[in-house]
Amino acid sequence: MTAPFPVRFTLEHVCRQSGARAGRMETPHGTILTPAFMPVGTQATVKAMSPDELKQLGAGIILANTYHLWMRPGSDLVREAGGLHRFMSWDRAILTDSGGFQVFSLSDPKRITEEGVGFTSHIDGSRHILTPEKSIQVQNDLGADIIMAFDECTPWPAEKDYAQRSLERTTRWLERCLEAHQRPGDQALFGIVQGSTYADLRRQSARAVTAFDLPGYAIGGLSVGEPGPEMQAMLEETVPLLPDNRPRYLMGVGSPDYLVDGALRGIDLFDCVLPTRMGRNGTVLTSEGRLIVRDARYARDFAPLDKACSCPVCQTFSRAYIRHLIKAREILGLRLTSWHNLHFLVHLMEQVRAAILADRLADFRAEFFDAYGYTRGKS
Repeated sequence: MTAPFPVRFTLEHVCRQSGARAGRMETPHGTILTPAFMPVGTQATVKAMSPDELKQLGAGIILANTYHLWMRPGSDLVREAGGLHRFMSWDRAILTDSGGFQVFSLSDPKRITEEGVGFTSHIDGSRHILTPEKSIQVQNDLGADIIMAFDECTPWPAEKDYAQRSLERTTRWLERCLEAHQRPGDQALFGIVQGSTYADLRRQSARAVTAFDLPGYAIGGLSVGEPGPEMQAMLEETVPLLPDNRPRYLMGVGSPDYLVDGALRGIDLFDCVLPTRMGRNGTVLTSEGRLIVRDARYARDFAPLDKACSCPVCQTFSRAYIRHLIKAREILGLRLTSWHNLHFLVHLMEQVRAAILADRLADFRAEFFDAYGYTRGKS
């Protein structure tokens, strides 16, 4: 008898109005109610945030990066420390990505072969090769609850013949990842669907990847520069081919409109560096749209960042004060904007889940887009 997956998904409700779904994902380090947004802790820390602060804003799972932790401090050191949970003092769930996106985006020159990807470290210029086996070994060392198969993140735009060769290589690499995986009892390996913006290739990839019967599936190679309608079209081609009883993860997506529209199309998990990156640049997400709090117009604005927000930042500090901190280059200013942005997205997904359970996600989308100032047409 096959042992149960270490990560299990239960479908709780399908919205009668939109077809979106609410679920429950159980991991070795806690249960996540979906749809959910995962803050990104690239180097074993979510920038400017402590683990306790992340818990306070409601994060149940965070993402860490295989490439960066392999390069520094090294996965052997993290393993010696007792794994990533102990190393970073985070007792909730962790997902590690495979490192594939980073070797394609950070390294130049790079060499892609059937074996893997040869690249130059962005830290010291040393040469390395990341193979499916190495990616899994590093992720086994790190000990995350969910680990990702090593894939080729096809750039956009891409010629169709290249996109097909790329997705087929990704499928072969998935088989090698499964063979290399040493901890199937406590680490769930997710496969990744590729295929660029070609509908038939997305369907081909989805069928090939789901044939492996994995504990979860991700959709990669989107939100890499393609127009929004193309991304939505690829989700509509791909999601119906993914099993209802497995979690679905849309990689690298974090803008509020894409979160709502992704959930509407059946996505369960999202991640993105957007909230902390925007926060470090003095921009915040609010219920009425983006606000660049470092602008001079807020120098004497003593209102909170967002009157509708319940986060400690909005309950305590004014726009004028936060602007002052940012202009004075005080670290607290960037911490406060990051905290608020993370709270905004985590709470947004809680609102989306509540709307699904109430069978009114389409109505919620219309209300949210109207308040936020989006002008895109109905989904």
